[in-house]
Amino acid sequence: MERDKAKVSRGPRSDAARNRERLIEAATRVFGTGRPQASLEAIAREAGLGIGTLYRHFPTREALFEAVYRREVDHLGDLAEQLAQQAAPVEALRQWLHAHVRLAATKRGMIEALQLAAFRSDLKAYSFERLSAALAQLLDRGVMSGDLRPDISADDLLRTLVGVFYTDGAGDWQAAALRIVDVFVDGLRQR
Repeated sequence: MERDKAKVSRGPRSDAARNRERLIEAATRVFGTGRPQASLEAIAREAGLGIGTLYRHFPTREALFEAVYRREVDHLGDLAEQLAQQAAPVEALRQWLHAHVRLAATKRGMIEALQLAAFRSDLKAYSFERLSAALAQLLDRGVMSGDLRPDISADDLLRTLVGVFYTDGAGDWQAAALRIVDVFVDGLRQR
């Protein structure tokens, strides 16, 4: 009985954790190229693993999409904390928003699946809260330094960015999004 308790409380094996991370990285690359319908077998091959390993970690395509997206959201949250310590307030905000554009590039290949996953989970609320908090940290720092205007909230800016990311546009949408982000940052500067 003691032995069974030890098995239950023990975390995943290190090789299982590495395999899970390899699958998420491979899926991020594949979905980031705009191939949301790529087979799970192709993702397993990209990771250098078998399909059985993929299904042990992610029993559905939506579970894999959600894991990729959560990882990207967590990366942005962590990045805001790093930038708040390292970069000047306006530059920190600009760098974070540019990183958010890259997140949107990853998501563009997964939009339909993410909508399904978000409908069945707390993914939408989690991502909005995490990203809002990260953005608020950077905006508040800029306001306190006198570099940024105080009349725009993190929620307002995040909602605006979501609109930019989900518009269909001809040509290189990512370059256009980066230009718009730069206009937003310039518009947020204290005059």
